[in-house]
Amino acid sequence: MKRAIPVVALSIAGLIPVWRYEPSIGGTTTSTAAPAPSSSAGSSSGTVVKGTTIDTDKGPVQVQVTFDGDKITAVKMLQQPNHPQTTAAVPVLISETLKAQSADIDTVSGATITSDAYKKSLQAAIDDNTESSSASPSASASSASKVVAGSTVDTEKGPVQVQVTFAGEKISAVKMLQQPNHPQTTAAVPVLISETLKAQSADIDSVSGATITSDGYKESLQAAIDAKG
Repeated sequence: MKRAIPVVALSIAGLIPVWRYEPSIGGTTTSTAAPAPSSSAGSSSGTVVKGTTIDTDKGPVQVQVTFDGDKITAVKMLQQPNHPQTTAAVPVLISETLKAQSADIDTVSGATITSDAYKKSLQAAIDDNTESSSASPSASASSASKVVAGSTVDTEKGPVQVQVTFAGEKISAVKMLQQPNHPQTTAAVPVLISETLKAQSADIDSVSGATITSDGYKESLQAAIDAKG
């Protein structure tokens, strides 16, 4: 029995380092800003948008949101207060966001400041994604523009050929590739192009004093419209 006492004592002593006590300073718990790389949920593929950084009394809060189109597929905390209540609240906030698919979620009790900042940063990310999505159709329309050259029409004054740019079915631009070197033609071309953009067809009037060029222009224009299909 005498030999057993030192063994038990050593065993107890060996466990002491495991028990740690961190006293609070001045009786209050301090909180500082800390990055939160692990506070995320959902799929990571898609469009990634960072929300604005919201400064709070507890520290800065910032979210990063992943979108698949308009759908929120993941939320990650980039910055959050280093506080136990925040740590507990973040998974709840993210889970509610994925369910609601918006920033219209409830505040987590005991983490009101963090919750409010989270929702503001989240809404900023949603707004940025919405603006980007609304701009993409215009970009797609531009990239879908089609340029078609009409046939070359030989006239007594010289060859006439137009190039037409289509945005979908709409004629968005007309350019003269060939035209007679004549003052009346030079004056007539802007009028013919303007009338084409208004009429959206080759069914336009000839310009007085430039009938030959006008007829050649309309013939080449119609060929481009037909070629576009």
